[in-house]
Amino acid sequence: MSDKLQHYQKGLELFGQNKHEEAIAEYRAALELDPEWTEGLHGLAMAQMHAGKLDDAIETGLKIVEIDKEDAFAHTSLSMFYMRKGMIDEAEKEGAKARMISWKEELKNNPQASPPGPAGNIPVVDD
Repeated sequence: MSDKLQHYQKGLELFGQNKHEEAIAEYRAALELDPEWTEGLHGLAMAQMHAGKLDDAIETGLKIVEIDKEDAFAHTSLSMFYMRKGMIDEAEKEGAKARMISWKEELKNNPQASPPGPAGNIPVVDD
């Protein structure tokens, strides 16, 4: 297993133990070896959110979107980060982007797929 994957796996393990600061360090070590690795960035962003570092999580989420604008999970995560900060308009915009990306993917397999509906109320996810 590569060093990058070892750090990532250790980050996942620590995250699962609610050791978010330690997980952040492991994800950062993996990303030093591959700074644009979106899977590692996703792990980092989630650990940052759970560590209460919402500004850092948003920055990481924006980096993922910069690398891959069609990453629906990145937009969903950004929506969640913004919601936790009380930035409702931004959260709804990111949620809408995620739904549109997912719908476009669904259309590839199911041309009759219905378009996504309005955002409605987006619940805040608490720890």
